[in-house]
Amino acid sequence: MGKPMTTGRMDEALKQSAMENGTCLRTQAQKPDLCTQGAAAPPPKPKAKPGGPPRPRHECGALDMRIARDGTWHYQGSPIGRKELVCLFASVLQREADGSYWLETPAERGSITVEDAPFIAVEVFWRRCEGRQCLTFRTNLDEMVTADADHPIRVEIDRRSREPRPYVMVRPGLEARINRATFYELVAMAEPETLEGREVLGVWSEGIFFPIDEVPGQAALAQ
Repeated sequence: MGKPMTTGRMDEALKQSAMENGTCLRTQAQKPDLCTQGAAAPPPKPKAKPGGPPRPRHECGALDMRIARDGTWHYQGSPIGRKELVCLFASVLQREADGSYWLETPAERGSITVEDAPFIAVEVFWRRCEGRQCLTFRTNLDEMVTADADHPIRVEIDRRSREPRPYVMVRPGLEARINRATFYELVAMAEPETLEGREVLGVWSEGIFFPIDEVPGQAALAQ
């Protein structure tokens, strides 16, 4: 288990996490303090000189923060109830090449645990974009993302249970798991196409076809 975060306004906000949900912050000007205090606060670091190399981030190690599979953020074992605070932390979330997740500000960085995907896609909107179909998803943090080449839809399917696990890319390396109700909407919009000689079902968005399942009967032939 990680150590408690540094004290200050952000720590006070965390202690009040049982408060009712709010709306997401629309500004990213405020950055949270991430690191732990321990026995004593780390000494202040010299500011980078103008035009000089940026100062290195302070490594905080593993923070006692977790994003559950249902998208709920937890701090020290308790859910964070303030949506605006969750949005603030989500705004500095990054993913490393090894798959680990980090909260990163210009001065500090610390790793957190993500059980599945950091976001949940809870709604999908269909619209026409210059004559083409566009599918735009809303996440549990009210972020809007349109499926395209930079924000692909992918579906993992268990070959035995046939249970789908659909995702859409929100930001580089950060995906939203598409919830069941929203995935059913995609299934209702799906149409068959042939990919690499196999019939699959999928959806179009921004001129790109995203397969979401095999045509019934094809899966049985593949086994």
